[in-house]
Amino acid sequence: MKKIAVLFAGLVAAVFVAPGLSLAADATEPVKEIMKDTQTNWASDVSDWIDIFEESVLGRLYSKDFGDKYKEAAQNPAADEDGISPFDYDVIVNGQDACPLQDISIESGQPANGTTEVTVKFKAATCMEGAPNKDDVTTVRFEVIEENGKSVIDDIMVQGEEGQGPSSLKETMGLIAKGQ
Repeated sequence: MKKIAVLFAGLVAAVFVAPGLSLAADATEPVKEIMKDTQTNWASDVSDWIDIFEESVLGRLYSKDFGDKYKEAAQNPAADEDGISPFDYDVIVNGQDACPLQDISIESGQPANGTTEVTVKFKAATCMEGAPNKDDVTTVRFEVIEENGKSVIDDIMVQGEEGQGPSSLKETMGLIAKGQ
């Protein structure tokens, strides 16, 4: 009994002395927030569009490098006419039109080389009657890193066209910043 008490006391001390060692940041947390906002944006009763790249969100849910690349891209004169985004499409659904998102799943992979890939799958065209892609599943991969003790999104990999691999949003922002 004494051994168990000593072992338990040591475990409790380890949790309080070094919480970072015992509890790793949840890589899905920033992704869940972005997906909740994206789902709200595409809900049929949406009134105000939620900007998933708004300044406070950039600093809280995205890596510094991602935020810097976004800000550079947003400075390009080719930025969206509304002045809100350098994109003229929703980067999560990878298009300008979508339905309320259906069958959303979020799965975290194993960390490798400081990055955890969080995979999100959903259906975005279920309300488009007669569309050949009505039941297609969209896959988006979020590369999540730990920065300043918290999980942040460092890149978003979206599906490419048929036969092409996923494309990096950070690379796309680099091209936009160069005017391409």
